[in-house]
Amino acid sequence: MPDLSQFQHQQAAHCETGAAAGLFRAHGLDLSEAMVFGLASGLTYAYLPFVKINGLPLMAYRMPPRMILKMLSWRIKGLKIRFKTFKNEADGQAFLDQKLAEGELVGCQTSVFFLPYFPKEMRFHFNAHNLLVFGQETVDGESQYHISDPVFSHTVTTDAASLSEARFAKGALAPNGRLYYFESVPESIDYDTLIPKAIRFTGKANGKRNITPISGVGGMKLVAKRIEKLEKDSKRYRQLFLGHIVRMQEEIGTGGAGFRYMYAAFLQEAAEKLQRPELNEWAEAFVATGDEWREFALLCARISKGRGNHTLKEAADFLRRIADQELVLYNQMAKFK
Repeated sequence: MPDLSQFQHQQAAHCETGAAAGLFRAHGLDLSEAMVFGLASGLTYAYLPFVKINGLPLMAYRMPPRMILKMLSWRIKGLKIRFKTFKNEADGQAFLDQKLAEGELVGCQTSVFFLPYFPKEMRFHFNAHNLLVFGQETVDGESQYHISDPVFSHTVTTDAASLSEARFAKGALAPNGRLYYFESVPESIDYDTLIPKAIRFTGKANGKRNITPISGVGGMKLVAKRIEKLEKDSKRYRQLFLGHIVRMQEEIGTGGAGFRYMYAAFLQEAAEKLQRPELNEWAEAFVATGDEWREFALLCARISKGRGNHTLKEAADFLRRIADQELVLYNQMAKFK
């Protein structure tokens, strides 16, 4: 059981890794957010045309929601994470209250749109936002929850109705009241074993050994092909699709470039822990690809807004170049021992 009187909120780059790092911290294990991301093999790319966000295909730059937490529980010996969903809001709130009364630090999957502490201009229908609930009290007859939201610089509070609405939002990636907490935590982590295993997995999942065409480097090249085919779509759809790429990459969560930077930070930490200097070279390479992703987003934004003489083929070729750069890295990582 964590000692919540000692719990300290820390702002993070990404909600799920930030929440996981917060849970480890509360249980006495000081894992950085980058180490959480790397050990969970969180880095990837996925193009999911059958999953729609605001009517446009989902593009992801990390493993699916909850996979980071699940990978950690599968890989770290002695770590047990309890996940739970609910059929109705009353049961979901009652169980959350029970765990808080027992002194647990509880993670919740929520919709950003219904969290009142988010500025209105930042709210949108995204149902996979993670936060930590660390307390509950009654103020003027109304229940208030104390929240450590990883993307905020400070802790926040929200009323019970809003939190419940956010936990039971409908639509893609509906959370169904999902919450999670650590049931057991090891005293230490075997980095010598876990880091090479996690690096190899990321390499295999994204490089030439990946047989899933919609993920990894293959997914990037599928999107490049789709960008070229936008010539046949209406101007309005082209604008929406390219704007959607920018939004999914740079505005939702940590973004494509942001995850490359986070993985680079993991590799730097790993290089020090394992005394393997070649990992620093890979870290520098991922920083470079992160910069390339940022340039790609800027190019898409310019084409979407009709600024300059940029073409769809130019954007598609840019993305293919990033894919080729990352392929070299992933294939090296797949052999790391």
